[in-house]
Amino acid sequence: MTKDHGPSVKDDDTYEELRKQGYSKGKSAAIANATASDDQHPSRKGGKQPPYEDWTKDELMDRAQELDIDGRSDMTKDELIEALRS
Repeated sequence: MTKDHGPSVKDDDTYEELRKQGYSKGKSAAIANATASDDQHPSRKGGKQPPYEDWTKDELMDRAQELDIDGRSDMTKDELIEALRS
């Protein structure tokens, strides 16, 4: 029988299976709750942004600033792309 994980977990079966697979409690709860919601589709691919190679250097700099990447002002476009991906 599935354990009730309280009101913060909407799909206890999915939560338990993810925990068995080694996912953290937080990640398991987030995925379980997303699968329980008709409005969310966690198996779908993310956003529709173009690849970083298609971005301008200014756009890459703005994104690097949002993520607080150190040394971004001295980076080339290729270095920014690498930093954003890591």
